Amino acid sequence: MSYFCNNFLVIMIQDFWADHDEIIMVLIRCGLIASILATLYCYLMNPTKNKHVYLVDFACYKPHNPACMCTKESFLKLTKSTGKYRDESLDFTRKILERSGIGEKTYLPECLMKTPSNTCLAEARNETESVVIGAIDELMLKTKVKKEEIGIIVTNCSLFNSMPSLSSMIVNHYKLSHNVLTYNLSGMGCSAGLISIELAKQLLQVHPNSYALVISTENINSGSYFGNNRSMLVSNCLFRVGGAAILLSNRISDSLRSKYYLKHIVRTHKGYQDNCYNSILQKEDDNGDTGVALSKDIMSSAGEALNANISTLAKNVLPLIEQLKFLTNLVARNLFKKKVIKAYAPNFMLAFEHFCIHTGGKAVQDQMQKVLKLSDWHMEPSRMTLYRYGNTSSSSVWYELAYCEAKGRVKKGHRIWQIAFGSGFKCNSAVWYALQTIDPVKEKNPWTDEIHEFPVNVTNH
Repeated sequence: MSYFCNNFLVIMIQDFWADHDEIIMVLIRCGLIASILATLYCYLMNPTKNKHVYLVDFACYKPHNPACMCTKESFLKLTKSTGKYRDESLDFTRKILERSGIGEKTYLPECLMKTPSNTCLAEARNETESVVIGAIDELMLKTKVKKEEIGIIVTNCSLFNSMPSLSSMIVNHYKLSHNVLTYNLSGMGCSAGLISIELAKQLLQVHPNSYALVISTENINSGSYFGNNRSMLVSNCLFRVGGAAILLSNRISDSLRSKYYLKHIVRTHKGYQDNCYNSILQKEDDNGDTGVALSKDIMSSAGEALNANISTLAKNVLPLIEQLKFLTNLVARNLFKKKVIKAYAPNFMLAFEHFCIHTGGKAVQDQMQKVLKLSDWHMEPSRMTLYRYGNTSSSSVWYELAYCEAKGRVKKGHRIWQIAFGSGFKCNSAVWYALQTIDPVKEKNPWTDEIHEFPVNVTNH
């Protein structure tokens, strides 16, 4: 009986198929198309599947007020005019400036260019607002993104932590939506810009179809030191006005117009070691003057953090043969005395076309070039940025990338390594992949009007 029923059912299906075969095929095709569309929709709308974070564009702030431009000689005169520094402190400042790598066209806030200088809270706020709003306005002009489309804001500034926060200041100035997500990072040093990028990346992973605005800056007014402690005078000589605004997106539609996409972020924190933690420290001196002290351990702390950072990054970016060399050397140094076996420095020029190394000072640049075995050409963006703009803290790596673009060096498929050091002690890296060849003729950035003047010889600076 069961056999008879099964045969009867098969015959019925065959007869139905024969009579309605065209209708059935149409239904099957429609089902397949619907399935494909549903899968594509889920892929596009699911942020955990669409992992690319695109860098649509970025803008670096360049002061337009010529009164803010500060030569080394004018800096020394301003320093002396305060009447707060001893002769030996002024001599020390001159020596630091002479070998700092800084040029004659860096910028100070207007309040510090006056005699007497004015370092009040109102002036600090004015300085930061000018930098931040100036950078954002230029970025919005370049990207044509409407302010209503911005869903995430991340700001970082180490020394100026106002209330309301910098991110709230941006919301208020541009009258952004009430549901915009805002984050404000402070006290995280010169590497905080890449921390902000990672935070924005994490947020974009869970907020589909969004734009994230990242702002990196530092406040020179709040960081000025008016005492005579040598370890705290160095910061006065190096840090200058600057800031950058970066627009990130997770929209697939932005992949066609974006400049880069983010490949890797690697963060290293050595704060568990006291010598590293105390190597950059904001404190009061014996007379109660507040400043940022740089300890004698800063270079060794930077070396330890760099080694840990590149050990993690290397496995993601280096060719296999370089990874094997590095791993073999690492194992050998752990098995035997490290002093006997010299550390192997991987050839990162096989992994990256461009290097944006934080402008921590000429000594830092020299050491980075030596450790990473980079050519003068690869170090040029960092050295020229320090020379032209000084140490702009967390935004310096963006001035360096802007330099590469203005020189017409960035081609489609190129890989860029941004690396920065900061208090804590931290070393952070970001790796970007160029989605297009950047045409310097169409670019507008802080180097555009004067790129023909660079590079310059910085041997004696």
